[in-house]
Amino acid sequence: MDNEIKKYLFDIQESIDSIQKYLGDQRDFKVYLASKMLRRAVEREFEIIGEAMSRIEKLDPTIEISAKRQIISMRNRVIHSYDKIDNEIVWGTIVRHLPTLKIEIDKLLK
Repeated sequence: MDNEIKKYLFDIQESIDSIQKYLGDQRDFKVYLASKMLRRAVEREFEIIGEAMSRIEKLDPTIEISAKRQIISMRNRVIHSYDKIDNEIVWGTIVRHLPTLKIEIDKLLK
């Protein structure tokens, strides 16, 4: 794997770690909804994840990440449809899909 792809994988790993830190151990959807700053910070990390994934896809489409297309699509929605972001979908992604992505990225970086 080339160094440019590793850099993008590292960026994804950092963004996932940042989201986890922002939310803390007591992940609470009501707290998330109540804090515009928290929501924007998480959305920005999803933008970074999606952009890095898009660049990886262009460099080497054979790299296996289970939800690659959905991640790129989410980035596009966050950036281009900022006024229609569904907080429940973002939260569901955090809870259901981010842990799997973290495992996949960690494995690729080893």
